[in-house]
Amino acid sequence: MIEWIQQTDGIWPYIVLFLLAAAPWLDVFLVVPLGIVAGLSPVAVAIIGFAGNFLLVLLLGLFFKQFSKWNTNQKLKKGITTTSKKETRARRIWERYGLPGLALLAPLIVGTDIAALLALSLGSSRKRVIQWMAVSLAVWTIVMALGSVYGFSYMKII
Repeated sequence: MIEWIQQTDGIWPYIVLFLLAAAPWLDVFLVVPLGIVAGLSPVAVAIIGFAGNFLLVLLLGLFFKQFSKWNTNQKLKKGITTTSKKETRARRIWERYGLPGLALLAPLIVGTDIAALLALSLGSSRKRVIQWMAVSLAVWTIVMALGSVYGFSYMKII
């Protein structure tokens, strides 16, 4: 995938990176190092990685009711009645640390999209969920960008 990103010219690598970051299963833990290893600007990669991930959280926050109905219907069609391991893990974090803890630990454990959905389904306000997820994404994006730049340069990868 890195070669594919490197072969594109101009703004296209950043558009691809944004689309990867906006995908529900990819967080800044993968997108930011991938962009930096591909030789893109670390600052631009961090901003685009944050923006893509935050867009998904924002959309989930704004359209939570519609998504929740759709998700419930999909689970019923598939015959799924139990919660997944990720949802169970996120619920335990929620019960122990509340919304701030869930938001800050989510990228490490379950992903920001699942954490946002869980927080919304447990009754947190949209505004607070979006705010805390933004803080969490900003912190982890900076950590990953700095870690990638200095770590990869130390290992002489970039």
